[in-house]
Amino acid sequence: MAWPIALFILYLSLMASRSYRIGVGIYDVTGPAADVIMMGYAKLGQSSRGIHLRLFSRAFVIQETDQSRPLVFVSLDAGMTTQLIKIMVVKELARRFGPKFGHDNVLISSTHTHSGPGGYFQYSLYLVPSLGFVKESLTPIVRGIVQSIILAQDSITEGRIYIAEGDLHGASINRSPASYLLNPETERSKYSGDVDTKMTVLKFVGGDGRLMGMINWFAVHGVSMNHSNTLISGDNKGLASIMFEQKMNSNRLIGKGPFVAAFAQSNEGDVSPNTAGPRCIDTGLPCDFVHSTCNGRTENCIAFGPGADMFDSTKIIAKMQFEKAWELFMNAREELTGPLDFIHQFVNMTHVKVDYRNYSGYTCKPAMGYSFAAGTVDGPGDFDFTQGTKEPTIFWDLVRDLVKKPSPELIACQAPKPIILACGEMTFPYPWQPEIVETQLFRIGNLLIAAVPGEFTTMSGRRLREEIEQEAASSINDCVRNHPRFTRASFRSVVAGLSNVYTSYITTPEEYELQRYEGASTIYGRLTLPAYIQQYRRLTSALIKAEKLPPGPNPPFFMDKLISLIPGVLFDRAPLGHDFGDVLIQPNRVYHNKNDVVHVRFVSASPRNDVRLNRSFLTVDQYNESSKKWIIKFTDANWETKFHWSRTGTLGMLLGQSIADIFWQVTTLFDECSPGLYRIRHFGTAKLLFSRQYRKFVGMTDTFEVTCRHSDG
Repeated sequence: MAWPIALFILYLSLMASRSYRIGVGIYDVTGPAADVIMMGYAKLGQSSRGIHLRLFSRAFVIQETDQSRPLVFVSLDAGMTTQLIKIMVVKELARRFGPKFGHDNVLISSTHTHSGPGGYFQYSLYLVPSLGFVKESLTPIVRGIVQSIILAQDSITEGRIYIAEGDLHGASINRSPASYLLNPETERSKYSGDVDTKMTVLKFVGGDGRLMGMINWFAVHGVSMNHSNTLISGDNKGLASIMFEQKMNSNRLIGKGPFVAAFAQSNEGDVSPNTAGPRCIDTGLPCDFVHSTCNGRTENCIAFGPGADMFDSTKIIAKMQFEKAWELFMNAREELTGPLDFIHQFVNMTHVKVDYRNYSGYTCKPAMGYSFAAGTVDGPGDFDFTQGTKEPTIFWDLVRDLVKKPSPELIACQAPKPIILACGEMTFPYPWQPEIVETQLFRIGNLLIAAVPGEFTTMSGRRLREEIEQEAASSINDCVRNHPRFTRASFRSVVAGLSNVYTSYITTPEEYELQRYEGASTIYGRLTLPAYIQQYRRLTSALIKAEKLPPGPNPPFFMDKLISLIPGVLFDRAPLGHDFGDVLIQPNRVYHNKNDVVHVRFVSASPRNDVRLNRSFLTVDQYNESSKKWIIKFTDANWETKFHWSRTGTLGMLLGQSIADIFWQVTTLFDECSPGLYRIRHFGTAKLLFSRQYRKFVGMTDTFEVTCRHSDG
């Protein structure tokens, strides 16, 4: 027995002094830019109508040796990572690479933008807002994730990883402070505020000194763009990534450069970027503190961002994250060394026995509370629901019972939550929320990354990190006592939010009592967080001690049963006397002002015919005098451009006619303006009438000049 232990200790000492093998990759995951309801706000009228920022998958592969199974971290520009996405990604990776990649070593964490097309779930509740399954949304996401991992694998090289931490103030507020205040005062006194201001940055450096990539964790919701927005956008985190990558990949198109920057999500459950806070839009007065209402109703209580409009607010919050991340990245000196490892377990969360500190009992089958229907100050709900509701009403219980009356057992288990949807007891046309979830932990030296299947609130995330770090320290001390040649280590941890499967929110038991939106959306009941803490402590102990855990029950896969209620594109037709790609509004001949916005219009066709994955619906081209060639300077992935698609007139759908309005702001995100000759092109695909054939087209404007002479109107 002594020889295996000695060899293991030797292995650990060698690993502590050597570099890792690291690779990075990025690929487009943008779904249909027309007629698909966006995922996040659950607003039926918020259908995609174009693109402001493309969505991307950013992958990071880390290996000890070229023979070992790697850690794969993916940051996905999407509302959520779903079980359907994770299963299909792992299936495709297994088809290509065999057992190298699996559920255990692939971690997919979403940024939680609310401005991406929905329909990529396999559970009924989350498919209701998108009117069912949307294959055109799922396919680009799965393909893009897989391609980003392949690119990361192909770029793998010897390298090192550095870590830095700092605080970012002013980029977030707590949107449920009344709930937060229910946490014990002794616990709250350990922290400076009711949001996590900590930012953690990993810096990836090749063996030749080349800067390769960055992962950043900071907790803030992707709701700078509000529910009136119809343009696909990565919101503040997507823009922060683009800003960082543009700085590192000079003169490269977005998504095409070698450097990859992920602004990943953390415990943002109760954290809003709308830092001007909520107020009553009819009176300007503060909203009710507990219920977030104005005169008893939710729809007039809305939180506002720091900017003049949602685009400005997105830019401000993104810039704050970018600037802090840049500072930490450039000053990162502490190297991560030591073992790479991962552990994973599927868990049925519906009847977990909890015996943790002062909490005991069982988790529940999933259910959503009344306050779930009230929405939040970032996006209020409909009807007369309010946050903080703990008593049911006769009317809404009658409506609920028409769908499914909850059992007495579920009502008792979920108390004090008044149930509006008994999801765990609803199976038509397929289950409404997951029972089996993924729990996962990565280790990079002394850094532990907890992949959590939902939205942890500020204090929930703090408790989880503290418990993981304590368990890691305790487990390593056990190893030291049993085998003195082990060395002690202090651990730090991050929460990777919205990872692998989506299970809505996770509040503390104390926050759950108030039943605001987050508590009403904590689906496994009051003891959800203690159950997760038990599970992640179990994972941590096994990971540190190199013990095996059973894989747990496999999750279901409903792909063949999924139903879609949105119609496909019938046909596209150009107006009489025009063809697809014809320019309806030409640019001005010259633009002198740095603040000018160029607006052009084309005869178009439905973007659903071809999402143009890893391509673009537009380009802004500049003429290069030296080479005598046109060079693409901007695409629909750029902040400076907006691609608006719309049907023409009230009969647009019946006639199959549509237009594309393209806007280009001549000054860049970094306040740069490049004089010269320009043109704008529009690319699309039309579905022909009385045919299953498609026709690609390109439209091009006249040449125009930008002088950049003036800085004001």
